[in-house]
Amino acid sequence: MAADRFMEPTDAWIWYLEQDPLLRFTVTAVTLLDRAPDWDRLVDRFEKASRVAPHFRDRVVSTPFRLAPPRWVTDQHFDLGYHLRRVRAPEPGTLESVLELARTSAMAGLDRSRPLWEATVVEGLEGDGAALIIKAHHSLTDGIGGMQLALVLFDLEPDAEPDDWPDPPAPEPLTSADLARQATAHQAGRIARTATHTAGAVLPTLGRLARDPVATTRGWLRSGGSVARMLRPVGRTLSPVMADRGLSWRFQVLDVPFTELRGAAKSTGTTLNDAFLAGITGGMRRYHEQLGHPVAELRVSMPISIRRPDDPVGGNRVAIVRYPVPVGIADPRERLAALHEAAARARNEPAVPHTGAILEVVSPVTPLAVRPMAVHMDFGASNVPGPSFPVHLAGAEALRFYPFGPTGGSAVNVTLLSYRGRCCIGVNADTAAVTDGERFLTCLAEGFDEVLAVGGDGERAAPGGSPRLGTVAV
Repeated sequence: MAADRFMEPTDAWIWYLEQDPLLRFTVTAVTLLDRAPDWDRLVDRFEKASRVAPHFRDRVVSTPFRLAPPRWVTDQHFDLGYHLRRVRAPEPGTLESVLELARTSAMAGLDRSRPLWEATVVEGLEGDGAALIIKAHHSLTDGIGGMQLALVLFDLEPDAEPDDWPDPPAPEPLTSADLARQATAHQAGRIARTATHTAGAVLPTLGRLARDPVATTRGWLRSGGSVARMLRPVGRTLSPVMADRGLSWRFQVLDVPFTELRGAAKSTGTTLNDAFLAGITGGMRRYHEQLGHPVAELRVSMPISIRRPDDPVGGNRVAIVRYPVPVGIADPRERLAALHEAAARARNEPAVPHTGAILEVVSPVTPLAVRPMAVHMDFGASNVPGPSFPVHLAGAEALRFYPFGPTGGSAVNVTLLSYRGRCCIGVNADTAAVTDGERFLTCLAEGFDEVLAVGGDGERAAPGGSPRLGTVAV
């Protein structure tokens, strides 16, 4: 149905943000492979994915006068050869070469007249290894949706036979008049559904008001205050050393043992996400202290998944929360507890379940309303669960998955993806904000080390790995 083809509010909001190049929302994933995948099988696998995964063959078309959110339209001239490429790594074929290709590709953005993804196989890495770089627009999917899409590409066995393919989607020849009619119908349907929902809630609300007017009024005030906090403008960064913003990114990677990080969380009665944030904030504390500017707290922007089991694959099913987190607490146990409380407050904000409705309201003024908030966030963080078992791509075994989220106007984005007992952490830093990349990565590794020590002796974080990890700066 045409109504199902219009962007969800969060997807549309992300799409509109890119009117400002500083708010470019390109997501990048680097997969390290033990060998080069079989090219013909890989082409077949991506052909299948483009038929199965939502929007892999769609381009985005804006509706006239923004009568409705942008619409996904099947690309009649879809060319897999444009989206899937292969190159040979520059000598000596290290991970730095792959990260350089990945970051320059990510900064270049995507062609908005085509489906919003590109994939590049990098062959000739040291040790006969290879890599797969995938970049996609964030409106295509969130992190969990991205892992769902990855299961279409990857197999459990190296020699797995492909399933039967569905037919490619039929073309959608749309005139401007067709698009305007569909947009009008979409908005009319949305308004009708909202009115029905509101009407259905009126009588119960009046009943609660009659039974307990004080508590009901307090609930209304809490909800209103929560929305105000979500939309409250931010005038400055809390970091005195990561305040500048630019258009260049630096990609860095870090390995952290999953079991030890989870053990640190369990031993303190907190969550893996709390331990992840504790590692980041520990690194931030060290970085600021070494530069002579200690800080007590910083602001984080973090997605909270609101994805339901019956939601379709892909798309964004998240609420973005932004809140201050403690950084100056040196004791990792105390910091874990404080982070746990701060995260609970953010997750329990009454406005969180209504993120989609709120974004529908603010989208027409995006990015004007959002830019001041985005550029004054100190860092972004995201935690994505991945498979605990090995997966294969066209005969090649995946060794590591490193995710790189967009900075979205913040100084740095740190994203964790768990895979085979390893936390693969991708760090995307704005080079104008994080000017000493090597120092920052070292501080980050030390921040995770002190959290891992909470759970007992064991393996430590390492800015090095397989084939080897590194950093690329401009």
